[in-house]
Amino acid sequence: MIKGFFHWLAGTELFMRAGPRIVPKLERLLDRRSGGKPVGGDRSLVLLATGARSGQPRRTRLACVREPDGSLLVVGSNFGAERHPAWTANLLANPRAAVVFQGREFPVTARHLTGEDRAAVWPGLVAGSPFYERYQARSGRELRVFRLTPEQ
Repeated sequence: MIKGFFHWLAGTELFMRAGPRIVPKLERLLDRRSGGKPVGGDRSLVLLATGARSGQPRRTRLACVREPDGSLLVVGSNFGAERHPAWTANLLANPRAAVVFQGREFPVTARHLTGEDRAAVWPGLVAGSPFYERYQARSGRELRVFRLTPEQ
């Protein structure tokens, strides 16, 4: 019931407009309270990437979907904004990154999924988070999807 409410809320026009202003503040509060650890169980991670232009370390909280092989899928929705989120440009420029997931930090390699690869995972992403369809329609762009594969 709570999950359904949040899925509904995330897909509302009000949230898509207010989210970019509110969510970062909430994430900073969560970072302080949790010591920088993800707070969403198996649906949340912290991405540790290198800035595409600055070369500086960047931390971003993201929703994720864990695949059976241990890879993690993340979607660059940016609340349905016209622009892709900065973290997606960071991964395109520097696909080697790290994540904090389920209390562990480990290195990953990011792969931008396009074409058939993206089409294969998109229905599962939308089934778990139906608001992605609204975000994509509102943004006028194809939302970037990345597979974060743990390095061995």
